[in-house]
Amino acid sequence: MNYLASVGSYAIMIREVFKKPTKWRIMKSLIFKEIDELIFSSLGIIIFISFFIGAVVAIQTALNLTNPLIPRNLIGFATRQSVILEFAPTFVSIIMAGKVGSYITSSIGTMRVTEQIDALEVMGVNSLNYLVFPKIIAMLFYPFAIAISMYVGIFGGWMAGVFGGFLTSEDFITGLQSDFVPFHIAYAFVKTLIFAFVIATVPSFHGFYMKGGALEVGKASTTSFVWTSVVIIILNYILTQLLLG
Repeated sequence: MNYLASVGSYAIMIREVFKKPTKWRIMKSLIFKEIDELIFSSLGIIIFISFFIGAVVAIQTALNLTNPLIPRNLIGFATRQSVILEFAPTFVSIIMAGKVGSYITSSIGTMRVTEQIDALEVMGVNSLNYLVFPKIIAMLFYPFAIAISMYVGIFGGWMAGVFGGFLTSEDFITGLQSDFVPFHIAYAFVKTLIFAFVIATVPSFHGFYMKGGALEVGKASTTSFVWTSVVIIILNYILTQLLLG
């Protein structure tokens, strides 16, 4: 019953986010601040992880191609499919749930503990719109980060495959271009947008409705990461079945 109550509270929170909007003059600066905090500050870790994930996929594929009849360009094909379909949109989103989600929960939770949210409501400000809406808008730029992740992941696979001596650059590029389905890119970005909404709202929910002191802020951050990851994994299965099944 507690889970059902939480789902209901989350749905009510989403509805309240879009009611009684804050003045655009104030909202504009909040959105730019959140874009910087949530997207641009995360690009470093996204690029770092994506490069090595792509490299590992290429190396593992190469090491498992023991049959000489299997063409080496399959390494490029496997790297492209793995990075575009799964690693860039889903794996990076789980990493972002930890980095961005914890930041969102702790920042809103600290405001709740220090009664700053109560002060906003006393002044007649819709605190949910003021705090959560800019994060949702900022996370609309998340596909931009995932596009960079895809490029860097495939580049990492090329570097590992070519400089590791597993295949030539021509073979990798041939595999990269073979049997390309443009819809896979659309599928990845649809997933990314939905994951972005989850990453912006689920941690906000845990931060906004937390009770207690500083210790509970830490517990809420951990709980929000767990539940955001669970929701992302379940949605990943559902979206894959709907879009590719």
